[in-house]
Amino acid sequence: MGKVAWGFTCSIDGFIAGPGHDMSWLSATEPSAPDTTAQLAAEVGVIISGRAGYDAAIAQRDERDELTSAAYGGAWSGTEIILTHRPEELADDRSVVALNCDIREAVRRAQEIAGDRDIQIISADIARQALEHDLIDELQVFVAPVFLGDGIRIFDVPGGRRIDWELIEIYDHSPRSFGRAYRPKKR
Repeated sequence: MGKVAWGFTCSIDGFIAGPGHDMSWLSATEPSAPDTTAQLAAEVGVIISGRAGYDAAIAQRDERDELTSAAYGGAWSGTEIILTHRPEELADDRSVVALNCDIREAVRRAQEIAGDRDIQIISADIARQALEHDLIDELQVFVAPVFLGDGIRIFDVPGGRRIDWELIEIYDHSPRSFGRAYRPKKR
């Protein structure tokens, strides 16, 4: 069974998306070394994302470039699960599996689909829910050299609990983007 990872690129000031889920700022990131994106994408069997991000991607389809129009810039293929309270509204979109369930059930179903490959969470809200249940095995972080000033914060949980991480890998192929992987420290 693969790991459950939360992966993202963020701005220096801590946002994973601009206002309205704007992703145009990703052009400020360092291009990955050859084959890096494909290697990272190959490890992922299932992506779990949220309805707000899905809706924004559909609305911005004509504005997004090659990097932001598809997961891993188009290098990934697998199953995308969209968590939504209204799955029937996505019934016509055969490119996704829409589920109305809690994060524990979503991860369980994703693990069945992914087999030995990883599950990648790409939503701050869904990752927050997964962290509440200690479901995240790895945090994969890249930092773009840009300040957004507003948007969707990496982690915003007023009154939430502290979570400590330990460094397990430095992505040497992306020195300008400070690529790092962490795992939760044992309590």
